[in-house]
Amino acid sequence: MPISTSPATRIHRSGIRTLMELAMRDPEAIRLEIGEPDVPTPAHVVAAAGRDAALGHTAYTSSTGTPELREALAEKVRRVNGLDVSAADVVVTHGAMHGLAMAITALAAPGETVLIPDPEFPNWRMAAVSAGVDVATYPAHAANGFVPTLADIEAAITPQTRVLVVCSPNNPTGAMYPAELLAGVVELARAHDLWVFSDECYEAITYDAPHVSPATFDTDGRVLTFFSFSKTYAMTGWRLGYVVSRDAGVIDLLGQVAEATVACPSSVSQRAALAALTGPQDDVVAAVASYRERRDAAMALLARRGVPCIRPAGAFYLMVDVSAATADSEAFALRLLDERHVSVSPGSAFGAAGEGMVRVSLASERAALLEGLGRVADMVEQWGSVDVPATALRAVPADS
Repeated sequence: MPISTSPATRIHRSGIRTLMELAMRDPEAIRLEIGEPDVPTPAHVVAAAGRDAALGHTAYTSSTGTPELREALAEKVRRVNGLDVSAADVVVTHGAMHGLAMAITALAAPGETVLIPDPEFPNWRMAAVSAGVDVATYPAHAANGFVPTLADIEAAITPQTRVLVVCSPNNPTGAMYPAELLAGVVELARAHDLWVFSDECYEAITYDAPHVSPATFDTDGRVLTFFSFSKTYAMTGWRLGYVVSRDAGVIDLLGQVAEATVACPSSVSQRAALAALTGPQDDVVAAVASYRERRDAAMALLARRGVPCIRPAGAFYLMVDVSAATADSEAFALRLLDERHVSVSPGSAFGAAGEGMVRVSLASERAALLEGLGRVADMVEQWGSVDVPATALRAVPADS
């Protein structure tokens, strides 16, 4: 068969997944590379899903989600995010990433550009490349706490730019974008006639300031907001998210793309999501408090060891500066796993601005997190004392 010419062949493998799959082969590994809550899905959510499945909620639903869930989501968005929306403005998706990929497919075309922050969540780029859409970046400098400036964003806009992506709380940096910046982003988008894609998967996980949705400042329906159940409710494997848009044409397009790609979201997962939304929120509150305590403990440990780290204001990640050892973050991550049995995500997985850093997930058991960070600090201190480049780990089998 001939080699495919599909844009999908140009998708680069995520460095996060590379480390994840290597770590899965090491029974001793302390797993700090993946952004997944270390607690189970709340018991009442699991129970509701099982009960509803037994009652027959296992058939196809609308491609945009069940009316009951869409109404509950609209109520949540009005109450929590302060947006005046109805059920007709909500599309339920097979995870937030599916929503983002569908929106790129629906609203950007080959030859147009999606503009994303650097450091970046690599799946944004992967989704754009798979749709044949170009990708450009705007900087979010560590010196500014990984918060971008309007000047830097505007400088990156070209006539080909079609979509501007923002993410607050940010993955991978934990940065929170202030309201005045988000208002300026929406105004920039209006001036240049761009769509704004706002990734708000970590909306519930904030520490130092309240979360603000850019759609608060949207007056003409150009902001699409992407939410997820994965992080808030420890429902990563249930694969459920939702998109909010006040443009009826966008909603129709997303429904068509959903039908063409997944037919509809999982009916059982939609019942679980309904239980998560309408049930007790104690697990969410407890998880956020735990992440905050782990953040503070982790930063105190790194400060004692002299390893720099930018304080995250939200999400559950630390970008740890390991450049005192090496600027090659992939080499650092591979050697750390090989010699110290700790798995972290190399900063290079998140773009050029992440190089010289590694991302550490705070959503890990506290003792393991602190032990792992201690080993990270050890590796920074001892990097040059033993010449072991970890080249044996660089080749990842194609079937992994």
